[in-house]
Amino acid sequence: KQSSALKRKLQSPHGNPPLKRERKPPINTFKKCATEAAIREKGSSSQKSLPKKQLTDNRNESQKTKPFIKTSSLFRNNPDIPEIHRKAVQQVQENVFTTDCFSQLDLHPHLVSGRRAVRLETFFFGVQKQTIPVLLQGKDALVRSQTGSGKTLAYGIPLVQSLQGMESKIQRSDGPYALILVPTREVGGPFAWIVPGVLMGGEKRKSEKARLRKGINILISTPGRLVDHIKSTECIHFRRTQWLIIDEADRILDLGFEKDVAVILNALNAERETHQNVLLSATLTEGVTRLADISLNDPVSISVADEIQKGIKSASQMDRETSSSPNSMDQENFAVPEKLKQYVVMVPSKLRLVTLAAFILEKCKFEKHHKMIIFFSSCEQVEFYYELLLKVLSGGLELEQPERSSVSSACLQFLRLHGSMEQEERTEVFQEFLKSKTGILLCTDVAARGLDLPQVTWIVQYNAPASPAEYIHRIGRTARIGCHGNSLLVLAPSEAEYVSLLASHKINVSEIKMEKVLSSLMKDDRFKLHRPRSKKSCGTDPQEVRERATVLQTKFENYVHSNEGTVRWAKKALQSFLCAYTTYPRSLKHIFHIKSLHLGHVAKSFGLRDAPQNLTALPTAGSKKKTKPRPKRSDLLKKTHGKRRLAEILRSEYSSGMDTGVSKVKKKKKQRKPG
Repeated sequence: KQSSALKRKLQSPHGNPPLKRERKPPINTFKKCATEAAIREKGSSSQKSLPKKQLTDNRNESQKTKPFIKTSSLFRNNPDIPEIHRKAVQQVQENVFTTDCFSQLDLHPHLVSGRRAVRLETFFFGVQKQTIPVLLQGKDALVRSQTGSGKTLAYGIPLVQSLQGMESKIQRSDGPYALILVPTREVGGPFAWIVPGVLMGGEKRKSEKARLRKGINILISTPGRLVDHIKSTECIHFRRTQWLIIDEADRILDLGFEKDVAVILNALNAERETHQNVLLSATLTEGVTRLADISLNDPVSISVADEIQKGIKSASQMDRETSSSPNSMDQENFAVPEKLKQYVVMVPSKLRLVTLAAFILEKCKFEKHHKMIIFFSSCEQVEFYYELLLKVLSGGLELEQPERSSVSSACLQFLRLHGSMEQEERTEVFQEFLKSKTGILLCTDVAARGLDLPQVTWIVQYNAPASPAEYIHRIGRTARIGCHGNSLLVLAPSEAEYVSLLASHKINVSEIKMEKVLSSLMKDDRFKLHRPRSKKSCGTDPQEVRERATVLQTKFENYVHSNEGTVRWAKKALQSFLCAYTTYPRSLKHIFHIKSLHLGHVAKSFGLRDAPQNLTALPTAGSKKKTKPRPKRSDLLKKTHGKRRLAEILRSEYSSGMDTGVSKVKKKKKQRKPG
């Protein structure tokens, strides 16, 4: 009844359906409609008054003035940068210089006044003061000292002093009197009749055999090449060898040459029972102590670091101390140069490339007079970033396109050095960087040890080293022999705990904010957004810094995506980085784990706009686990032959099936074989 009454009430008297009640719009709506109508009327009247051609021209001009940025998401969705909480530690320092001079020793006059020794005529270095008297007494020694502290002269002076003082004058045809493992040309200068020679991989074996037939008195060689000649060259012998010096012993063992060193020791002991042995290293690892046990006879242990060991003490006492503390190797404290300043910067993966570029521009273009070494974890990365930085930062793109007005990019000299290069090319690069006053050397750990590069002011570790010992050797390329130097470690937010690991080894690093590094882009107008009626920025506007960083990232991405070849190159470099990331030791997996990486963000640091599709099968963050069964790791490791084979296995294990076809073919071939 109520519903029928309501219907009758709503119906009109003529029986038509009820009319909808009109709502009165509020006053604000009337105003809004009026203003919109006025704007539409104004716009339409202005458009009617203009011809169509002029309208299209105006639209094109507005599109030109409006900045077009493809990578506007560079500063979005990045992980938070954690605060670094660490205790300030007192670093272990060595007394590099002493007040004693070479004249206090009874050395041959040529040694003191020679070309290389004249600079050191007034004073000793700490390691030389402790080592030279011990070696002149004919004792074996285990020498531990920081990189760049003068270890080469510490054994070079007593070696040449003993050889020149022999009763019967040395003849070239006598063969080697001293054997030095690790290539160096620092000894043998003043005495022309003492002939040094170098054997190393990459050189022609035929020419090396000819030099061995003529005679080499001080033989400097890499372990692998020397073993090759021991097995294949008949004229090589060690009948008169009195010295065996193993320099950079920890690096020799890291490269897997322990068996080669054992072969050399056996060949040496088979021809001559007594000889003086010296083992030198910047770090004292378990492998170094094991090598000292088999190669040294009642040695004197020498360490210059005041807080670790003071003075000289017997190696047996040192062994007792290390055996009493089982974790002494893990918690080893490293000595760092006194005038070295160490920094760390936390950078999200997307911003790594622009941050590196901004840092290079700040130090090598605007401040100038800087010489920089940048370490990467793979040869492919060195090649890729060398070409990318050379084209974008050095004005290579502007030189290829002369119609563009190039705003002065100061000549940034980029060089590269890695193990896949030919020996001649590596030597040329080394000599060029040695002679230049400024420059940027992109390299792998092939340059982390044994290279004496003067005037290097900055060491940048773009990829973190696999151990604190390797960190020490990298930063040892600067602040050598009392000079000033700086180092920068680039870490992702997920890798922040690495700073605490360094602190546990008495390595102190200070933090530099990423924003401070990026602010140097304000000095380069090539990355400025040209807006109409834009006000001049006062100081460093954070928004403009971000815009300039985005412009720089766009330049990198435009170059990478300019053709298929560079895209393929970038993917290859990205693949090599991911493979290297999986090789961090198990003790560091909680810091450097492949699953903590965001593949899309990491791809940005290689100039790729998106995560490559053929790499999504890698076990990165957010990707699903593989359901395909894989061979057991123990079976894979049985087939390994050296580090290259291990790298291939890791690459195939973490790749997206690029190598699976090869493995299937091999399995089928094995099944077809009878029996």
